[in-house]
Amino acid sequence: MTTKYDVVIIGAGPSGLTAALYAARANLKVLILDRGIYGGQMNNTDIIDNYPGFSEITGPELGEKMYQTTMKFKPDFKYGEVKSVSLEGDKKIIKTETEEYVTKALIIGTGANHKKLDIPGEKEYEGRGVSYCAVCDAAFFKDEDVAVIGGGDSAVEEGIYLAQLAKSVTVIHRRDQLRAQPILQKRAFANKKMHFIWNAQVLEIVGNENKVEGIVYRDKLTGEQKTLPVAGVFIYVGVKPQTDAFRDLGILDEQGWIPTDDKMHTKVAGIFAIGDVRAKDLRQIANAVGDGSIGGQEAYNYIQGLNDNMLDNKNLN
Repeated sequence: MTTKYDVVIIGAGPSGLTAALYAARANLKVLILDRGIYGGQMNNTDIIDNYPGFSEITGPELGEKMYQTTMKFKPDFKYGEVKSVSLEGDKKIIKTETEEYVTKALIIGTGANHKKLDIPGEKEYEGRGVSYCAVCDAAFFKDEDVAVIGGGDSAVEEGIYLAQLAKSVTVIHRRDQLRAQPILQKRAFANKKMHFIWNAQVLEIVGNENKVEGIVYRDKLTGEQKTLPVAGVFIYVGVKPQTDAFRDLGILDEQGWIPTDDKMHTKVAGIFAIGDVRAKDLRQIANAVGDGSIGGQEAYNYIQGLNDNMLDNKNLN
């Protein structure tokens, strides 16, 4: 069965919900398509205290509020995992496991996932001491000892950020030197609150029933197992964009991110990318919402352009 829409938005995180809000308010026929519950990564966040309008709110609560606001304008919302997207003239054809959708404009807001260590305690303490975003969660660890796992640019940058608030920041790296840019390494080594553990394999994150209390790691040179007491663990071992379904469209960079211009346009006319799936530095709810508002409005502008062209061709004939 094939269903036609003016706009299909893949992803129901903050960027996707905002794009749907703007497109549906413009009286377009809109579909929001997601493989899971609306809210995206917000559903994995305990407390949010850096989104304007709320001094403090849980991630699921904010996701629910965004969803209810968007649904007032009656877009369709359906579950489904996108398997492929193809092009047929101006049409974009989206296939899930069981359905096919045809749309004039496609907005991709599928986000990105942090790579995991897959060790005991990581999943259990996520949101209770385990974090993948210092900008999001540093304020919860003021004057506490924290650890950063990783040695690349993100790990060192976020470690420096954490050092503004934390009592101490210990960077744990599996090699004997950092992979971050030299200028970042220089700043980190000069920071008296930052410490480094080299050649370490993290084995487990431990704590009580409520929060993290430490990290268990193995010294790869001596084989000795040690425990580092910390209240927070920030993991930076890579981020993977959720873009496998779009590889045949020619819109991805070498790392799988989707580059756009400042109006969220990709290399293909009528396909827009918003939120964490874009090639950008800061991935936060606030700028995801900004991306979504632009993407929704630009989809409307694109469709208006198609309609104008059809009218011009009709008049010529």
